Amino acid sequence: MIFSLSRTLTLCKKEMKQIIRDPSSWIMSIIMPLILLFLFGYGISLDSNKIRVGVLVEQKSQPAHDFVQVLNGSPYIEPIYLDNRSALSAKLNAGEIRGMLIIPVNFAQQVQNQQAAIQLITDGSEPNTANFVQGYLTSVWQIWLQQRSQQQLISRQPMIDMTSHVWFNSAAISKNFILPGAITIIMTIIGSILTSLVVAREWERGTMEALLSTPMTKLEFLLSKLIPYYLIGLIALIICFIVTVGIMQVPFRGSFTLLLLLSSLFLLVILQLGLLISTLTRNQFNAAMIALNAAYLPAVMLSGFVFEINSMPAIIQLVTYIIPARYYVNILQTLFLAGDIFSVMLINASFLLMCLLLLFVVIFKKTRMQLD
Repeated sequence: MIFSLSRTLTLCKKEMKQIIRDPSSWIMSIIMPLILLFLFGYGISLDSNKIRVGVLVEQKSQPAHDFVQVLNGSPYIEPIYLDNRSALSAKLNAGEIRGMLIIPVNFAQQVQNQQAAIQLITDGSEPNTANFVQGYLTSVWQIWLQQRSQQQLISRQPMIDMTSHVWFNSAAISKNFILPGAITIIMTIIGSILTSLVVAREWERGTMEALLSTPMTKLEFLLSKLIPYYLIGLIALIICFIVTVGIMQVPFRGSFTLLLLLSSLFLLVILQLGLLISTLTRNQFNAAMIALNAAYLPAVMLSGFVFEINSMPAIIQLVTYIIPARYYVNILQTLFLAGDIFSVMLINASFLLMCLLLLFVVIFKKTRMQLD
């Protein structure tokens, strides 16, 4: 049977009417992305500003006073001054502070002997926060040493000044790289779960028999299931882009045209994955559960959105190469924060294209245009 564009468009119109009449499709494609974006944007932050640290100065002295002044000027530490170690321990045990900083009794004498030391105890129940506390207080210590060296001319050697710059995300705001990754998760949910239900729904409602009685080809059937949800996915992408850039104030330094093209490639991959699941299961509940485990969870865990891929075990790193979300996260973070780096775009787009072609071949072979 010859492919017919008019039949394909007619089937697409039929699918669009079903989508319009189904409120759950619009909730998942329009309302849910907005909710998820605001949750990711305002509910998740990797920035640790003003961490509460308990401070005990066991003996007042000029060096201790100078160090406390530097500590008070830190934008990352909120010092809580206490009178004894037991009070510090009580607050640390209660979770009211994330660390204890103790300036010992003989601190001034140690400074004179150029062997000064302070004690820092951190809350290891939150390892990331503990590392932040250690890093911030180490910076405070270095600033104090530098100021003391300059004021008292302890070192007569020329000082080496190091100036650091952060590229692509100069303010080091975690939201700027979380939200592009969140868009990946949203597009994965929309693409995989919605299309994982379409063929299974036809079988459950008994409308598949009517469709099979029409003179449609396998290609027409597959396109009629992909095109409507592809358009919905693009609408969701544009909404996410407007909210991310316009409301969340995440910078976008790339080409919007390139964003649409590469997002279309990823969206088609995910749509085909959902369609393959729907074709194989023929049950909406099972299809949704499989889509959740086969698309959503890998996109969260193995895409580099939450966890650094290079920090994963070698075997898991190999597994990430078959996760389409890995390449799309890299594309989005590059477009938003760095710009049009075509070498990065080309590599990731090539992998997505291979996934697209492979999935299409598998779906085409697995789709049966006849009743069992």
